[in-house]
Amino acid sequence: MRHVTSLSSSQRGQLPDKWVRASTITTYHKRLVSSSVSHKAAAPSNPASRKFAYSARAKAPALWSDRYKRLLNALKTARSVTKARAETPPQAPIRLKMKSYIQFITTPTADTPGTALYLHFDDKRYIIGNIHEGLQRAGLQIGARFFKAKDFFITGRTEWQTTGGLMGMILTIADAVESSTASRAEEHRLKEERRRAREVEESRRDKPLRIAGPMKKNPRDSEPVVEDRTVTLHGGPNLTHTLATARSFIFRKGTPIRVKEHHKEGQVDGRERSWEPTWADNRIQVWAMAIAPSNSHDQSTSTQTELRRRSLGESITGHRLTEAAVADQWSGHPNTPEDQSKQRQEICELVVNEMFSSSWRYDDLVETPLHEVKLPAAIFVRNQETKKLESYTGPMPNGTTPVPNINVLVRQPWPGALVDHLPPTKSSRVAMSYIFRNHRQRGKFKMDAAKALGIPPGPQWAALTKGEQVQGSNGEVITSDMVLEESKEGGGIAVVDLPTHEYVESLVNRPEWASEKVMVGVGAIVWILGPSVVKDERLSAFMNQHSKLKHVISSPDQCPNYLSMISAASSAIRHNLIDPTRYSIPVHNNALPSQIEEAHYGPEALAESRLPARRGLKIQLEPNFEIIDTDVIPHLNTAAVIERLPDEVRKLGQTAQQEVRSKAVRIETASQGLPSEDAEIVCLGTGSALPSQHRNVSATLLRVPGSGSYLLDCGENTLGQLKRIYTEEQLSEVLRDLKLIWISHLHADHHLGTTSVIKAWYEEVHGKDPTKRPHLSLKEALLAPGKVLGEGKRLFVVSTRKMMQWLEEYSSVEDYGYKQIVPLVSRPTNWKTPDRCTLEWNSLDVGFKTSKDSWVKFAMCEATGLTNLVAVHVSHCYDSQAVSLTFPTGFKFSYSGDCRPSRDFATTGKGTTVLLHEATFDDELQGDAKAKKHSTTSEAIGVGAAMGAKRVILTHFSQRYQKTPSMNSMDLLSVKLDDADPTEGVEEPIEGVEPSLQPAPASSLLNAGTEEVTQQPEDQAQPQPAPPTTTSTFVSLTNPPPKPQPIDMKVGVAFDYMRVRVRDIIHLETFNPALRELYKQEEEDARAKRAAKEAFSDDEAEVGEARPDSHKAKLAMKAEKVEVRRRNQEEKKARKKEEWEKRRREKLAKAESGYGQSGEVAKEGRDVRMGEAAAADNESESPGEEMEKARAVQ
Repeated sequence: MRHVTSLSSSQRGQLPDKWVRASTITTYHKRLVSSSVSHKAAAPSNPASRKFAYSARAKAPALWSDRYKRLLNALKTARSVTKARAETPPQAPIRLKMKSYIQFITTPTADTPGTALYLHFDDKRYIIGNIHEGLQRAGLQIGARFFKAKDFFITGRTEWQTTGGLMGMILTIADAVESSTASRAEEHRLKEERRRAREVEESRRDKPLRIAGPMKKNPRDSEPVVEDRTVTLHGGPNLTHTLATARSFIFRKGTPIRVKEHHKEGQVDGRERSWEPTWADNRIQVWAMAIAPSNSHDQSTSTQTELRRRSLGESITGHRLTEAAVADQWSGHPNTPEDQSKQRQEICELVVNEMFSSSWRYDDLVETPLHEVKLPAAIFVRNQETKKLESYTGPMPNGTTPVPNINVLVRQPWPGALVDHLPPTKSSRVAMSYIFRNHRQRGKFKMDAAKALGIPPGPQWAALTKGEQVQGSNGEVITSDMVLEESKEGGGIAVVDLPTHEYVESLVNRPEWASEKVMVGVGAIVWILGPSVVKDERLSAFMNQHSKLKHVISSPDQCPNYLSMISAASSAIRHNLIDPTRYSIPVHNNALPSQIEEAHYGPEALAESRLPARRGLKIQLEPNFEIIDTDVIPHLNTAAVIERLPDEVRKLGQTAQQEVRSKAVRIETASQGLPSEDAEIVCLGTGSALPSQHRNVSATLLRVPGSGSYLLDCGENTLGQLKRIYTEEQLSEVLRDLKLIWISHLHADHHLGTTSVIKAWYEEVHGKDPTKRPHLSLKEALLAPGKVLGEGKRLFVVSTRKMMQWLEEYSSVEDYGYKQIVPLVSRPTNWKTPDRCTLEWNSLDVGFKTSKDSWVKFAMCEATGLTNLVAVHVSHCYDSQAVSLTFPTGFKFSYSGDCRPSRDFATTGKGTTVLLHEATFDDELQGDAKAKKHSTTSEAIGVGAAMGAKRVILTHFSQRYQKTPSMNSMDLLSVKLDDADPTEGVEEPIEGVEPSLQPAPASSLLNAGTEEVTQQPEDQAQPQPAPPTTTSTFVSLTNPPPKPQPIDMKVGVAFDYMRVRVRDIIHLETFNPALRELYKQEEEDARAKRAAKEAFSDDEAEVGEARPDSHKAKLAMKAEKVEVRRRNQEEKKARKKEEWEKRRREKLAKAESGYGQSGEVAKEGRDVRMGEAAAADNESESPGEEMEKARAVQ
């Protein structure tokens, strides 16, 4: 028989409650029969009861007969419903109507090199297109909430232009998911506390003469809602390999990454295909199109020579097999190319899985024989007497000295460290495109038809809208198609990415365009086109053929180079008005490119179907197809920004400009006597951790006339920042003059822009035609290193071994110029030789002062324009380094990277002309600086004083200081220099970002921004720090004590887009009053806007930018509300207790007078009762217990 629970909700509503509670209809029928029999069999002995039973038995047959008829009708209804469902052919799922649209987040500009789209549903988000560098910053400008997106559809070829922002995006989403999970856990904890408090209160509050049962517990409150953290990436070949190359610096737990690579599909006739979607979820269906160039069969070529094959086990463990073992392995088990590709894919998938969903713990120690320990590693032993762990101090297993045969404890390396090598892949030319379509949408509900059929409003209407059948008033079955208009296919859109002309022919001949099953409901095509592809006649003919569709074109030929980073550009424009020498208006052009001809759009009848893409443009898919341009973001009006500059700020800026141009200041500037006074420092990114609206991540360009250009750290979108500062001609000159890139450590905010900069240099110096580019062989590098280094067309990249490994492994994905760079692994020497540093290239030492080949030394000096490069270890993460560059003119530039104050760095940088030092936190956050291994403002300036630097520029500010760093409370007297441990954090993941912190108060610039620091002898009395309005401060450094050497040191603060020459650093302080006034007013406006948003909106994302730690603040607000409710409940309990006390005494008095006791017995009983009541009053914990004891006394 059909189970009651299998019926629809409307059908169950027609049945009696007892029937629904019964297990089956048949079971309840048996109960009815047995109940009827029991009525007949019962023979009460009591005459009154017997009389009642006989009257009930007389009525029973009619009652049971009526109920039995209703039972049979329900069975017939169930059978008819089952038959109707069986006869109905299977259809695609019909979804309820939900608004959905696609919106343009970016179009091609200088600092947003690709096109990104946002597919929006009420409950879900998708990102489509190019996940390029700068996407996160651009998304912040339009309020795109990327943390809600869990599915990415990457278009185009798998190369850095389309995936450069993917790694940073994944980190942001992973952190957002972790924060959301923590928020839910906190809310669940508070809810559980309130539930337990209610249970305790219920247990205490037993009412008189009533036994309270256990409180019913809501099953939904027992566990917090578990969110699916999985992020799915769709793309072309090598996407998994791209992620796996980042295993050395990216690590997150609890955010699984699923990568679905789409390879080239055969051209199958559309009639022979089922045309089922490639991928689908509960919102969309997707058809992936892997398109190869028409003149190629996807003959993928490897950009590097695979000297030998590696097994899966070798790649995971890093152990190299012997040549005999390798030969035996491959001879006995020859692998086909397909097997090799499958094995390579398995390795990469394993690595990616361990990168994002590992169970690794930092505090897990593994017992290992000492001789098997791999260095560097932290080694521990357990003291046999105290049973405590101690650091091992004996001989190390470095292969040079014998070690004892003992077991030691070491931390299990994190999973990324277990994979020493990735097998090289082959570059693929496949470009991905997609067709997206919503599920079938139900029709509109016809209320008049439902009423005519006798279906009353309520649950039955809801069941019909869900596609279910219900029973009418006359017993007939009412199906949903009787009251719903005809359903329609969901709206859809195609996103096509054609990098070059070679892909046009393959695209237009795809069979999907002729398939009605795929194209039904598709209303538009978004074209993401490479340069000049829009002019292809074949593409124009295809658009004419599909003129009923809307064609939205996004390409450099169609879209202007507008200012996409509005907040940063506005700040730069205002800085230009204050100090035009140091700041320029970012390069942009709001007009369409001049090479676009109106005639290319085709006839006027077709021109309406083609339109250029614009940021913010929406293409609505549901409830009806529509192109909405009301949300298009207008280009930044620079004239309006200039006009809105406050008059007070303008006057202060003009006063500062006049002072700088005065004769006295010009004489002072010319008499500084600094080497390389014309050297220019260009600040490309001055923020930390992750990009923000006002500051990009770390990157600084140093241009020294006569020597070259040098890039110090290269965070994401560094190339975009360069394109905003320099015109095309100027940028070409900078790239041709670029000699060296220094990467301080492997945190994502310091090096994710390196690949794009190298590729731009490669194309500028060696041309964009791959067939004409020279290729360096390993034999040439080994036999004649001096000749290769002295060619003059090499770019030197200096960093740690892991950075070089990443560059090498990624070079097999695309030819970005790796073979034309000179990768140098810096290995700092000990403190006894502060002017020496080993630089390894192909296992050769080519250091400026450590190489034994004089020709190599000469070639290094000529090729780099330097006379020395010295790196030292600093305290931040594993293998973090600071560097000092020395030039032939005597100019010395030192860069700290991220670190705590370092004694070794101060020693190496002695005599520095300019020190660029990080100042992540202000002095009020000294504890945070130590915990996160960063420096405060005072510590950064103290390092400059210790090394005798002439000029100091502060950079790398926490993103809590969106515009200006807080430096009001400097305490230079407490600065100490630390030693760095080279093995520090060796077992930890290198990747790490600064966690969000409590929002800091608004701040201003330091003492008018620039300080004159004088170093006093240690035996003299040390004066206290000067107040913020003075321009001199005295510094005394301890550990070790500085030499009594007076210096004249100027300090400046870095902003994005700032260009300052060495001789002009002393002028920065002159403009600080204007900058302070500017940001004072802006902070007041920001506070007012933030207060308005917080007053009228609970949306965390709206106030997140102005309040960096909105999550914690929101939790604090919730905690405060909980505390208020708790106090109210306590007051309510106190009032109830008073009422209970009053009632207790009244009942005691009533009981005493009601028993009729007399004489001494009554008095004695009264005394006993009052004594016990007093004891109950002292010992009871609730009014319920007091009443219970009072009843016992009675």
